[in-house]
Amino acid sequence: MKDGRVASPRRRSGGRLSRGASARGGAPAPTPVELARDYQTVALVLQGGGALGSYQCGVYESLHAAGLRPGWFAGTSIGAINAAILAGNAPEQRVERLRGFWETICEPAGGIGPAAAMARSALAWLPASPALAAWANALGAIGALAWGQRGFFDVRPQPPFLFDDGSPRATSFYDTTPLKATLERFVDFDRINAGDGVRLSVGATNVANGNFRYFDSAHERIRPEHVMASGALPPAFPAVEIDGEHYWDGGLVSNTPLDHVLAGTPRRDSLVFQVDLWSARGGLPDTLMDVLERQKDIQFSSRTRFGTDTLARLQKLRHALGELLDLVPEDRLRPGLLQTLEPWICDRVFNVVHLIYQAKPYEEQFKDYAFGLGTLREHWAAGFADMERTLAHPEFFAKPAPEVGAVTHDVHRLVAAKRDGAG
Repeated sequence: MKDGRVASPRRRSGGRLSRGASARGGAPAPTPVELARDYQTVALVLQGGGALGSYQCGVYESLHAAGLRPGWFAGTSIGAINAAILAGNAPEQRVERLRGFWETICEPAGGIGPAAAMARSALAWLPASPALAAWANALGAIGALAWGQRGFFDVRPQPPFLFDDGSPRATSFYDTTPLKATLERFVDFDRINAGDGVRLSVGATNVANGNFRYFDSAHERIRPEHVMASGALPPAFPAVEIDGEHYWDGGLVSNTPLDHVLAGTPRRDSLVFQVDLWSARGGLPDTLMDVLERQKDIQFSSRTRFGTDTLARLQKLRHALGELLDLVPEDRLRPGLLQTLEPWICDRVFNVVHLIYQAKPYEEQFKDYAFGLGTLREHWAAGFADMERTLAHPEFFAKPAPEVGAVTHDVHRLVAAKRDGAG
């Protein structure tokens, strides 16, 4: 076998549900955990999205409660931070560490002032409504801009326009020094670098050449700086220096590290949970604020659906190429041709289970920096509920047949399809 190729791809079969043995035998259908054991790799891929990142925590909590334990965590920006916390803690501590981190950074850094404090306290006692939720989100966003977030970033005492020395104070509005201490508090980097079967990958953008780079624990030691670089979104945050090079947020090039996981070699049968914070689909904007929100959604969704569709086509082609070469005697092939084609042959399979945060009507273009304990709880609960709905479909987790190559499942797409069909 080379890079996933076996002597006869046609002898491989799909997952247990695809064979239907359980259903015909009357035994209970396999659970998502049992189906996940059919894969060589189980990965959790986390998109960037600032304050929306607590949605990913709810997704993971549900996965954890179901007994699913990814062995590869990949993230960009806030997704990189969540991924580092997950990879850098024992499984039984992960949810607790996520909650501790988010409860820390969802408090304003410099105090919110008496009037804002009273307003936030009053909101906790008033009945829920879209208007109040929008007001709370606005307060959180204003607090982040005006005071920063505790353990995350501080407002610089002087605006960057006063300086021209190329230093962080001249090239950013906020100081992310507090984040390093917070990461060291909630992430065991020695554990990440121990190579005990859990892998971490974070994406960042090289400021000097614009190239995108993944820092990967499978190939190098990961430090807090690597995670901070992945989330250094300009001009809010300064570039982070790593080994003489400066890096900005990976979301500037690709906000979704799915391609890194799918391109790993040697290729392996993979179950990938892709958790997006921005929806590529949306309605036509009615106001300028709607335009700004829709712009962010499109920019940072990173065309995840296009990537999975391309993967499906490519895997079918790889499988077909392998079957074609199996039919041709090697002595009929031009010398060197098999060696040239072999890296493209693959009968591995990929299953991408896609979860996308569904923004509420009252959330606006500042939803990615509307930090607050209320939004934390709301996003977290949404992620947990979406993963629970996904787990209720064991067929989502069945390994596809080799001739299919790659499949994508999305519970929201399923619900929409049923709704449209009923309509």
